[in-house]
Amino acid sequence: MTNKRIIRLSDLSGDQKKKVANLERRLLLKSGLSIGAMSLLSGCNLQDGDAVDEALWRMSRWNDKVQSWLFNGHRLAPTYSKSDITKPFPFNAFYPEYNIPEIDTDTYSLTVSGEVSAKTVWKLDDLIRFNQRSQITRLICIEGWSAVGEWAGIPLREFLVHAGADIKSKYVEFRCADNYYCSLDMASALHPQTVLATGFNGESLSPEYGAPLRLRVPTKLGFKNAKHITDIIVTNKNPGGYWEDQGYNWFSGI
Repeated sequence: MTNKRIIRLSDLSGDQKKKVANLERRLLLKSGLSIGAMSLLSGCNLQDGDAVDEALWRMSRWNDKVQSWLFNGHRLAPTYSKSDITKPFPFNAFYPEYNIPEIDTDTYSLTVSGEVSAKTVWKLDDLIRFNQRSQITRLICIEGWSAVGEWAGIPLREFLVHAGADIKSKYVEFRCADNYYCSLDMASALHPQTVLATGFNGESLSPEYGAPLRLRVPTKLGFKNAKHITDIIVTNKNPGGYWEDQGYNWFSGI
């Protein structure tokens, strides 16, 4: 049987400490995964990059399952008053602000496909005709900042039902005009505060915040809130996500 050795932070070199910090950031484990938990990686050390990554991926997937078990589709994220709104609200993306995609709202369309009764295409005017609901909620970024904003949009549950989606499917994927992509478990997609936002702080959604259509999920970390959405795919296969495929925790509930 392989002996297990407890790895202490003081035992690591500077470069190894940096690796650990990066791995912990990628995992985002609410359960508090730490160096002490590394002792569970039998026969593994921090220099065995492939072995560590494989083990940490398994832990991250396990964490996804735990978070999904704990998720309550009826528990609401905190809401705030207009006086709490953050001004200016920060811009955040995986590219600089000058690379925001230019989308012609007159020709914009949203395609819904996958596990649906029929593939459909929606114009922006079609989406705006839906009953728009507003919420003032906090967006929490993985980078350590948060901001409160007022979002108006279509409850995703209502839209999926109207579009003929099979809401017994497991996942909803979002693809975007800026080549970003992410996905939600169906329970999170059906949460009453999950919306397809077309408005922000009392005005039409602007390009820097995801126009013409973005996902707003107050029960998730910020990178799950896809912007400039062009495609929604209902599926039973986990589609991953831009950051999730690079090691970030997939469920990322808060």
